[in-house]
Amino acid sequence: MAIIYLGLGSNIAREQRIKAGLDALADVLGELRLSHVYESDSVGFCGDAFYNLVVGVKAAILLPDLIKLIKRIEDENGRDRTGPKFGPRSLDIDVLIYDDLVGEHAGITLPRDEITLNAYVLRPMAELAGETCLPGTRQTYLSLWRQFDQSCQPLKRVSFDWQPAKTL
Repeated sequence: MAIIYLGLGSNIAREQRIKAGLDALADVLGELRLSHVYESDSVGFCGDAFYNLVVGVKAAILLPDLIKLIKRIEDENGRDRTGPKFGPRSLDIDVLIYDDLVGEHAGITLPRDEITLNAYVLRPMAELAGETCLPGTRQTYLSLWRQFDQSCQPLKRVSFDWQPAKTL
């Protein structure tokens, strides 16, 4: 079983798309642990605010299969891959952590740089895995969050209620 942390974000039909993404992830991966959901300004472009959260899960899925799953879920939720790198997103799911992998694996760099660069990733990571060290370092997510200049990227915690869809 791999310990996996995923970042989810949306600034188009935010609540609907995040819930649909969570439902699809839970269907395949099982029980999910969720951080709080935060609203943050768009980064890298002018656009509507995002909802962001981090999801933790233990699952028996190989990294290449996880990446394929994520792309399928994003596509099913209207992800437009033809636009600029920084732009509106119906649903964006990033692999942040996959076990303790460090470096290039299955075409992605782990751990994801955004963890230490963006409040909307680091704060939820500190909630879910505060005393765990960022792979490749000796720093916990909680200590990284405490060192982060929180004034530069304000976050607003939003009310968000999600329950996994019941299957018959």
